[in-house]
Amino acid sequence: MAGFPREAVADRLLSASVRTSYDPVVDIDWSAPPVPGAYWLPPTRSSLYGTPLWDAMTEDQRVELTKHEVASAASAGIWFETILMQMLIRHYYDADPTSRHAQYALTEVADECRHSIMFGRLIEAAGAPVYRAEPFDHLLGRWLKSTATGPQMYAAILIAEEILDSFQREIMADESLQPLIRMVSRIHVVEEARHVRFARDELTRQVEAAGPVALAYSRLVIGRAAYSITRRLVHPRAYAAVGIDPAAGRAAARANPHWRATLRWSAQRIADHLTELGLVAGPGRALWRRAGLVEG
Repeated sequence: MAGFPREAVADRLLSASVRTSYDPVVDIDWSAPPVPGAYWLPPTRSSLYGTPLWDAMTEDQRVELTKHEVASAASAGIWFETILMQMLIRHYYDADPTSRHAQYALTEVADECRHSIMFGRLIEAAGAPVYRAEPFDHLLGRWLKSTATGPQMYAAILIAEEILDSFQREIMADESLQPLIRMVSRIHVVEEARHVRFARDELTRQVEAAGPVALAYSRLVIGRAAYSITRRLVHPRAYAAVGIDPAAGRAAARANPHWRATLRWSAQRIADHLTELGLVAGPGRALWRRAGLVEG
């Protein structure tokens, strides 16, 4: 959709929102009990899959770990969607409220409100804790939501949305997994597809309008956002739920070639797209490498 007039893109997305939107409070059966023995994400996507720690766990512990990894990712989703909503509202504050572009921005905020409720209900239904951002990331999020504009704003939105989308597209198609997480993933994938189209189209416009200094600064902010979002996917306290020391679990995950391959897989589309736009380069690229999202 990039290259279409801005209003035409927004008008199409508004029409799509009317056709396919969900209310997760009523469209998901939150009272259904979990299926005994069913994983919450494909075991090969667990951060510890293939490590000695994974081999030492019982089958029940492996299932339990994937449940807490899902709860951690949902907690990260709520954290970033709250940031995203505030960035979009700042964008709307200066926009023409009669434009379709501004109206779609508000529609996306409404979607994200429902998504955050859905993720909160998912954590509750799983019987898992909320895995909150660590203090530095919490402060970083406060700064990002208050200052990010232009390429940094839309690139950060895309990084979070497209990484989660990779996991959720696989989850929704896997009939061996918990029905609850499959339905949550299906709803999120359908509605986030519109958000990705909106952000990709707008990002292209913002890059074309930005000067070299603004782009250099954006590369650093985008790299830091990629690093923080990736590190937030699996909170180290999730490992404690299956009797693993959090520091040992985090170290094993960071060294795990299976997990590093999963991270690169999840970020490949957005990393390629941002690279084409010149936004994964210079010092910022080092942060993408540290996050395990790109090689070289």
